[in-house]
Amino acid sequence: MRYLPKSETERREMLDTLGLDSIEDLFSHLPEEARLKRPLNIAPGKSEYEIVEYFRARGEETAASYTSFLGAGVYNHYRPVLVDTVVSRGEFLTSYTPYQAEIAQGTLTTIFEFQSMLCQLTGMDVANASMYDGSSAVPEAAMMAVRVTHRNRVLVAKTVHPEYREVLRTYSQHQGMPVDDFGYVDGAGSLDLADLESKIGNDVAAVIIQSPNFFGIVEDVKAAAELAHKHGALLVVAFTEAVSLGLLSPPKEADIVAGELQSFAISPSYGGPYAGIIATKEAYIRQLPGRIVGETKDTHGNRAFCLTLATREQHIRREKATSNICTNQALIALMATVFMSVYGKEGLRELAEQNLAKAHYLAEGLDLQFSAPFFNEFVLRTEPEALNAELLKHKIIGGLPLGRFYPELEGCMLVCATEMSKRAHLDQFKKCAESVVQPALVAPRGGSL
Repeated sequence: MRYLPKSETERREMLDTLGLDSIEDLFSHLPEEARLKRPLNIAPGKSEYEIVEYFRARGEETAASYTSFLGAGVYNHYRPVLVDTVVSRGEFLTSYTPYQAEIAQGTLTTIFEFQSMLCQLTGMDVANASMYDGSSAVPEAAMMAVRVTHRNRVLVAKTVHPEYREVLRTYSQHQGMPVDDFGYVDGAGSLDLADLESKIGNDVAAVIIQSPNFFGIVEDVKAAAELAHKHGALLVVAFTEAVSLGLLSPPKEADIVAGELQSFAISPSYGGPYAGIIATKEAYIRQLPGRIVGETKDTHGNRAFCLTLATREQHIRREKATSNICTNQALIALMATVFMSVYGKEGLRELAEQNLAKAHYLAEGLDLQFSAPFFNEFVLRTEPEALNAELLKHKIIGGLPLGRFYPELEGCMLVCATEMSKRAHLDQFKKCAESVVQPALVAPRGGSL
């Protein structure tokens, strides 16, 4: 009855209303050869208990029962139970966009808190009410820099997530916004500032870097900012691992911060939906894409919230809109808001320290490609396919082979450890890594914070 809720009496009433004698009469208009005369070729029905057991068993066959050392922009972190408890409430789950402030105070309040927390984490003055994801936030930040500086060229570090750079080029190809790469230092994995200085000029609107970068390396944001500002460009700092903001200094030297909040209680979920953000200095607030919720007072003098700025084509003339595709992932951003509220400042720092400690425990004794300080990801010299195959025998998902994105790093793997990595799994990974023959690439290197 749970799955076929109509009783025989109810079916009889429906047929009587239609003036039919039987279910067969309902399909009498169909050609005889098109009508199935036998039962469907499916297994007999099961009880609810049997169905639950069936899917639980199937779930054990999926990645849910595996330990994962994959990172590369999507991270395996613990999701507090309270997150789903809050976001499943009807006021949030069924809401769309908060245009009518008088009936959307709950959504507006959570967005305001979301923006406030992101400003504290990033060191910026203002943050928008989320975007699709980090990969779309980065090109939106680049176009924002073009509007601010009235220049058109963008320089992006090769250490920015490769797929973010692909999305940036997709955005830029019809924007009259040339995009050029600059490199990283061999052996260190950090920004090649000399290469950046050789390519920057008075036509560059933005220099885009990522920290921790795609290799997990913590970049020198201050040095990059000084170089960009010396040439009149804005510095955009991207991030994919939001947990790092609990431990690393906020990138306050940047002009724009763009990133991905998947690490804040948003399930990997086959790649989305996620929540991206852009935060910036107050001077650039009117070029910030998306929408911003602000605090005000209602007619009775009570604290209230409303859309303060909404520079989208739904709100203002199309030619004045800062973007026509960015949106507010309100429900997903709420997950991140609940996460930040649950952990708080000290809790987030402790979480970041766990990630740092476990990654460095895992890296100890392994053959690392880069020497610069890293957070919870590092590049391992190995035979990626062989190592991943060996790890799967122990129900462990290994790292990302980097040759796909960086031909010069063929024979290298990007590995991530988070608070979800247990010591036994860390030890098993190291044991498997030591058993795999490593290719001859360059001299081994290592590093730590």
